[in-house]
Amino acid sequence: MIERQETKARMSRIVKHNGTIYLCGQVCADATKDVTEQTQTMLDKVDALLIQAGSDRNHMLSATIYIKTMDDFQAMNAVWDAWVPEGHAPARACVTADMAREELLVEISVIAAEK
Repeated sequence: MIERQETKARMSRIVKHNGTIYLCGQVCADATKDVTEQTQTMLDKVDALLIQAGSDRNHMLSATIYIKTMDDFQAMNAVWDAWVPEGHAPARACVTADMAREELLVEISVIAAEK
């Protein structure tokens, strides 16, 4: 069975299937901030969605990070490294990408297991 939460015309924020949780891409709460703040508020959204879906960051399987410029790679990673629980790092990719809005600096897509 596939369960979709917060479904709109273009996407669902959460999709669950066979104990796996898929989150749509998450961006920051305030795009006027620097990459450090954008990354932190983006990860705060991931935390909230994972809890809503019946999981948490200890159960992340995979993360794909899209970053506007690799000039921000170190600053983004500093926030990421502090956020990921020790011993629970997911498989991860990080690529540069054009963003949906000019002011966005980072976006993440996460796959996790249910608790």
